[in-house]
Amino acid sequence: MYSILNDSFLNEKLATRTPAVNIAENDNQFEVELAVPGLSKEDIKINLDKNVLSVSADKKTETTDETKKYTKREYSFSSFSRSFTLPESADQSKIEADYTAGILKLTIAKKEEAKFQSREIAVK
Repeated sequence: MYSILNDSFLNEKLATRTPAVNIAENDNQFEVELAVPGLSKEDIKINLDKNVLSVSADKKTETTDETKKYTKREYSFSSFSRSFTLPESADQSKIEADYTAGILKLTIAKKEEAKFQSREIAVK
């Protein structure tokens, strides 16, 4: 049964707004990817406070639908905040961010002394 009060806008607002995150590590760096579609680079804020890296966004959108004798306006506020504690091996002076196709990718270099160095060990 369809109801005029069954507004998809309300259902969307009840859904979680915390972005999905992928975290990977290799010998040289850590990579953090956040799925944040629909945002622009200007909406995203990245801060580092001691060893805590915070990513947040605030976006306000407004749509207007003018029909017959009334105007309907919908305001949408999207916001989130995620924080990550960086390990001791992270080089806090070498953090880069790139936003492409709805994915925010943070690359955090490792300190030189923390990089895994492979070597062959001779058997005596």
